[in-house]
Formats: sequence, C-alpha cells, structure tokens
Amino acid sequence: MIELKNIVKKYGSKKALQDVTLSIPRGKVIGLVGENGSGKSTLLKLIAGLLVPNSGSARFDNKLISRQIATHIAYMSDADTFYPYFTVQQLIDFYDSQFADFDVNKAKEIVQFLNVSPESKMKSLSKGNRGRVKIAVTLAREADYYLLDEPFSGLDPMVRDDIAKGLIRFTDPERQTVIMSTHEIREVEPLLDEIIVMRGGQVIAHEAIDEIRDFYGVDATSWMVSLFKDRQVERVLEK
Repeated sequence: MIELKNIVKKYGSKKALQDVTLSIPRGKVIGLVGENGSGKSTLLKLIAGLLVPNSGSARFDNKLISRQIATHIAYMSDADTFYPYFTVQQLIDFYDSQFADFDVNKAKEIVQFLNVSPESKMKSLSKGNRGRVKIAVTLAREADYYLLDEPFSGLDPMVRDDIAKGLIRFTDPERQTVIMSTHEIREVEPLLDEIIVMRGGQVIAHEAIDEIRDFYGVDATSWMVSLFKDRQVERVLEK
C-alpha cells in the first residue's frame, strides 16, 4: 500500500501540494483528475520517488519512498523523452537492461496488440504511435503500481481506445494498481474503480466510482462538475 500523510511540496515559495493525505491500495484502477496546475503531475512524481516532500511522509509498504521505489513502481511521464534514433525494438531492449522486472515477451505482445512495428524508429512514429509505445514499455514491467501521467493527452479516439484496451488486457486487477492522471474522465470512467480529485494542490475528494453512482445517482463527470461548482460557491461565501 502507498500511504501519504500531510504532504507538502514546494517549488520555491509556491506550494504545489498542500497537506495531501491518501491511502492507495493494490488492485485498483484510479483516475487522478483536476485542473491544469492542480498538482497531479507533482503527486505522481512524488509517489514515483522522483521528488522529495518538504514535509509529511510518503511510504510504500511502510518504508519511506525514495528513488529505489522504481523497483516496485512503473512511472510514465507525459513528456516524450525517448531517444529518437532508437527503433521500437531497441527501446524494448534498453528497458530490459534497466529494469529487472521488465518482460521482453510481454513488451513484444503489447506492441503487436497496439499495431506498432518493432522496426520503426521512434522519430518516425506519429504522436499516437509513440503514445502506444510508451504504454507498451511501461506495462511490460511487472510492477505493483503503474503511474501514468496523461496517457491519453492529444491522442485521437482510436488510439485512446487501444490504450484503454491495453490497460485492461495487460494488467492484473487483483494485485496491480493503475493511477492515471487524465482530462478524459468520461472515456476512462468504465475502467475506473476510484477517482481522486485535486484542486490548488489539495485533494478535495477521493471516492469509489460505484459509490458515486449509487449515492449521487450520476456519472463521475457530472459529479465532478457539481463538486467544482460547490467549491466555487464555498469560496465566494468565504469572501
């Protein structure tokens, strides 16, 4: 389990995360949503061990999270950081050399499932196909947690649909957790078990999707819109 308690993360004088407390068990697909600048990417980087909090504690199975957490967590950045001269196969081989839990055969299976040629050079691929490759090398790790920062950003509906199918097919819902930041909440809602909503560096809600439907009688997108409207009203009343 990942446990965050009273996390504060600053960039200079700006607080990117403010008093964030979360418990994230294994065996879930979780959507991380919020406005641009709400702290989603910072939260994922902190869980991945790429950032250190200014205060509070971040733990994985009761051990403080550090860069060594990479042996348990597969992090996919929203940035396109691959070597452009690599072929897809060379990228797979590179990942295999870096991560002990990387499964080459699984990577090849995912690439084939997502219709990308192993011989293609990364620099020659479309943005959609690079997105497919990013997902393939991330899911090819046998990690406990997959952290995906905007995996659907800028991709056309067909690519998003392929990636969503890959998430279902190539992860184990009994023991692995997927946390994805996304603006495409309506499209990914059928995949989700839970949703975490952020605003201004704070977690303003963390709910199970089934409970949202049962208690509020609406889908997650409608609930989220209502949540933000209620927060805006609260701010006006506070003034």
